[in-house]
Amino acid sequence: MKTTPRPIDATALAIMLALCMVWGGQQVAVKLAVPVVPAVLQAGLRSVVATVLVGAWMLWRRQRLITGDGTLPAGILAGALFSLEFLCIFVGLTHTTASRMAVFLYSAPCFTAIGLHWTVPSERLRPVQWLGMAVAFCGIAVAFSDGSGADLATTWPGDLLAILAGIFWGMTTVVVRASRLASAAPSKTLLYQLAVSAVLLCALALATGNVQIGPMTSTIWISLVYQSIGVAFASYLIWFWLLTRYSAARLASFSFLSPLFGVTFGVLILGESVGWRFGCAVVLVFAGISLVNRRR
Repeated sequence: MKTTPRPIDATALAIMLALCMVWGGQQVAVKLAVPVVPAVLQAGLRSVVATVLVGAWMLWRRQRLITGDGTLPAGILAGALFSLEFLCIFVGLTHTTASRMAVFLYSAPCFTAIGLHWTVPSERLRPVQWLGMAVAFCGIAVAFSDGSGADLATTWPGDLLAILAGIFWGMTTVVVRASRLASAAPSKTLLYQLAVSAVLLCALALATGNVQIGPMTSTIWISLVYQSIGVAFASYLIWFWLLTRYSAARLASFSFLSPLFGVTFGVLILGESVGWRFGCAVVLVFAGISLVNRRR
């Protein structure tokens, strides 16, 4: 039985800020490893490692890996969408910068809000909340305009893939919230997505011959560990736990912060430059989130 989502409280706020920092660093981590570990293989390997960890976690918690609870169809669908999302992210990062990827990827909350508005009655947004989404998205656009100035003629394929990734992410969230997965254990929901993506992405890497790995360095190892354990295992487990308790549309609005963290990490780690527009973007994003999370 589905539960009525709680309003965002201090606990959810603190957790989402931490998650956004972790997710904001993901594009930088992928970008660092792409020259050594092919994009599709990298995405598949992170899912394999995370699948094993989530499975072990469930066994340790005495949770059954296979149950007849009717979540399998939705789980497979969510896993397929999850696979498409990360295929677009990893391949897209071979064509565009981490900052541009972060900006376009996090258009996902808009697609999530639209999908949930029509599929889950308790997730319907009021006009002021739609306004908040628009304001926050404007903030992301401003942050994007303060990017590295990369040549659009060479980055547009990656930019397009980033937008597609955002759409698939939004669709995944809608499937989780609008199906029996909403009442399933967060670990099981995550296992579905990781296991399906591990199979599909590794199979695609093998089929396309993208399996050659270059010389491994400490930086590459740190990147892979960060992606597999920090992002794909720990952060997603916490994210899906939040989705079962709080409003998905309002939680998703916080993910607008992730590209801001992503740009910050890009400056600190990749040496990208930003200017005064970034400060303006921060103000717009926080204003938008405030409107989206205004209580009735």
